[in-house]
Amino acid sequence: MNVPLLDLVAQHQTIRDDVMAAVLRVIERQQFILGDEVAALERAVADLSHTRHAIACASGTDALLLSLRTLDLRPGDEVIAPAFTFFATAGTIHNAGGRPVFADIEPASFNLDPVAVEAAITPRTRAIVVVHLFGQMARLEEIQAVAGRRGLPVIEDAAQAIGARRRMGGAWRLAGETGYAGAFSFFPTKNLGGWGDGGMIVAQDEALAARLRRLRTHGGARQYYHDEVGYNSRLDTIQAAVLLAKLPRLAGWSAARRERALRYNEAFSGLGPVTIPAIERENEHIFHQYTLRLERRDALVEHLKQLGIGCGVYYPLPLHLQPCFADLGYRAGSLPRTEAASREVVSLPIYPELRGDAQQAVIDAVRGFYSR
Repeated sequence: MNVPLLDLVAQHQTIRDDVMAAVLRVIERQQFILGDEVAALERAVADLSHTRHAIACASGTDALLLSLRTLDLRPGDEVIAPAFTFFATAGTIHNAGGRPVFADIEPASFNLDPVAVEAAITPRTRAIVVVHLFGQMARLEEIQAVAGRRGLPVIEDAAQAIGARRRMGGAWRLAGETGYAGAFSFFPTKNLGGWGDGGMIVAQDEALAARLRRLRTHGGARQYYHDEVGYNSRLDTIQAAVLLAKLPRLAGWSAARRERALRYNEAFSGLGPVTIPAIERENEHIFHQYTLRLERRDALVEHLKQLGIGCGVYYPLPLHLQPCFADLGYRAGSLPRTEAASREVVSLPIYPELRGDAQQAVIDAVRGFYSR
């Protein structure tokens, strides 16, 4: 049985009428840039994340870049981030004028280790970027405590974690709620994905939100008047319409992902060479990815491909070992837990439309490989 890693066609078939009607309304109005749907989506995402402000932009990468731009980084300024993440986390630090400093991860959650973050702080540190990887929030309260003692802002890279939450200080907090700023991605493969690129920044501070709105439109609050040099990073109205049509289904989709993750966990628990995802009891995971750690990873990947079963390796080469960051001075062995994860992880199909028989085929393929 062929089982794709993600099946967006199956998702579209369940929402086609609502999405097509929403897009058609935009086409008929011919208001394609910063139309009413963009403002409506901003209000909805602010409500979802328990934030006062949401600023739509062209991509999740831009959501990070614009947030970092507000720090006014200067040459030599350092920003701490994980190396086990998508490239944009560190690429935007560089493009905003900063120097990425990589801290190691916790082996169970794949998220930043607060102890490693504290050890990475120097007099040149200006900020910390925390990634909520694969849909599970990091130990944000511990990292914020470290940052707070030194007056450092914490930016939440929540590109994979919209709607995820963590119990902090006895209360549930949403991804993006408590950071200096939070960045979401609406790339089509995300849990809430558009029909192209798109992103959103959330923030509690009014002055910060006002500056972010200027930066996304060439640095000006009024057309043809520019307070600083900004970007052309606006979310298209059609993308906002698609996302608004999908948003009411997000909670149900996340619940369906958790159900499929539970079935995988039950199937793989006790399978010696395989370690199932660790879910901290303080977290509500949204499972953007279901990621195993296992032995003979590359051989398993080839086995799954031969059976027509999709899988993904996120991420095969950590950022501190990427050629473009060679000048930072990292070497193999610099971040041992990050490097071990890159050698051992594989992600399996986890989308809400994954049928029971298809998931069973994935389970049988993995278990069959390790029983040979």
